[in-house]
Amino acid sequence: MAKVTILFGLLLIALGFVGWMETGRVHPTALIPAAFGVVLALAGGMARTENQKKRMMAMHIAATIGLIGFAGTAKSIWDYFEMERGKAFAYPAAVEAKAMMAVIMLFYVLLCVRSFISARKARLAA
Repeated sequence: MAKVTILFGLLLIALGFVGWMETGRVHPTALIPAAFGVVLALAGGMARTENQKKRMMAMHIAATIGLIGFAGTAKSIWDYFEMERGKAFAYPAAVEAKAMMAVIMLFYVLLCVRSFISARKARLAA
């Protein structure tokens, strides 16, 4: 799961930089997904250890960051659909980027939960 975490971190970093470029490099808040991505990538790097306790802690930190990222952007999924139906937003690129971040984070958190359940079952079976 550490490699998956790094991959999702890189995906968020790319999303942040694309959003920042899309806004003409004027709005630094477009880099917020990149900040979450850096934290996820670092946590994924920390999880690439043989020490089980450190790996578990790093992955729980990453899952928490994913959950916080989803919670902070979840409303934008609804906003995106509203925008598609014709509602005007001051910054449509921001709505799109936040919706994309919400979907990415939701998918990541679901993968983390599945991984945690599998790890618990494997530990109990051993």
